[in-house]
Amino acid sequence: MSVYVISEVEVLDEERADTYRALAEDSIRRHGGRYLVRGAVPDAVEGTWPASERLVVIEFPDAERAREWYASAEYAPALTVRKSALERRLLFVDGVSE
Repeated sequence: MSVYVISEVEVLDEERADTYRALAEDSIRRHGGRYLVRGAVPDAVEGTWPASERLVVIEFPDAERAREWYASAEYAPALTVRKSALERRLLFVDGVSE
């Protein structure tokens, strides 16, 4: 069952965020993930969404692959940069089985 990594992101430093994105993208692909939404500013039809926040949605084949990616040596440099590049909430969500 697919797992979705959903990230609510506030960029703190645009230059560092660019570095994070490049590092993260490579590691995501290596672990079988793909971007479905990348850096979008949602149109909040109900409720509110802070204008400074962006949304990222990544699909992985399953929870094991998503967790392997997050804990991987390939993603570790991106996590280090993330601390000064952006503030975020990161969620892992199971997809719907058919």
